[in-house]
Amino acid sequence: MQSHKIKIGTRGSPLALWQAHHVADLLANAEDLDPNDIAIEIIKTSGDQIQDKALREFGGKGLFTKEIEDALLAGDVDIAVHSMKDVQTVLPDGLSIPTILPRADVRDAFISHKAGTLAELSEGAVVGTSSLRRQAQVQRMRPDLEVVTYRGNVQTRLKKLEDGVVDATFLAAAGLKRLGYEEHITSYMETSDMLPAVAQGAIGIEVRADDRDMQDRLKPLNDEPTALAITAERAFLKALDGSCRTPIAALATLSGDRLDFSGMILKPDGSEAHELTSTGSPAEAIKIGTDAGIELLQRGGANFLETGA
Repeated sequence: MQSHKIKIGTRGSPLALWQAHHVADLLANAEDLDPNDIAIEIIKTSGDQIQDKALREFGGKGLFTKEIEDALLAGDVDIAVHSMKDVQTVLPDGLSIPTILPRADVRDAFISHKAGTLAELSEGAVVGTSSLRRQAQVQRMRPDLEVVTYRGNVQTRLKKLEDGVVDATFLAAAGLKRLGYEEHITSYMETSDMLPAVAQGAIGIEVRADDRDMQDRLKPLNDEPTALAITAERAFLKALDGSCRTPIAALATLSGDRLDFSGMILKPDGSEAHELTSTGSPAEAIKIGTDAGIELLQRGGANFLETGA
């Protein structure tokens, strides 16, 4: 029997809270728990506190997870719920992510009141994004556009767009759909045009590595196809030593007994890009991602990604 409330650590943004409550509902249903047996603990992260500058200036990945992971290690919470694209490729000692939920829409959403698609934006239009990956891919396709740093949660970014701060922006389709904001999407960027961020659309549940009981309880929530895809993508990112300081994109998909992988590295201004596709066995997910990262590094040269710093 559960002797205490399960405490879920999360950021306080509307999307993070949606994700935490979603996990709480899944746990309650899986174990027939009273919803009151699960508590949501909001933890403010460094990434939440820095709102006026690009996160890459402050260390990139980890800024949305560090304080939550500290609370997990201290025993203040039992599990942590993350957007997997925010999670560093090397976890702190003593933590693991045994559970990945089924992945949502991986695409980026184009949002604008002035054009139906990126191609239809007028020359010199201003595009707002906090993502170097999106910036690089936009400038690769449309070097005539101006791209500016555009921080804030989903609601803040949509409000800035309404206020005319920018002419267009991009947000993850998964987040918009989860928040019920699908009507704001002007059009979707197909992955063949804009490759998504590593682990985009995936939610992970982090636990203490020695908490076998919680790991066992989370097993029914794990989606193996998503977990394999995320494993390959994160291995790719790790091989590149990537963070949000560097424009890196990847997508792995499971098709029966085949894992298909696409990866890309770019200069921040989109002036140069290297990409590849590969296929292998799902059991080789780590090798597929790692080999892809090594190959692209070789193609780009040792200093290719340093311009993102």
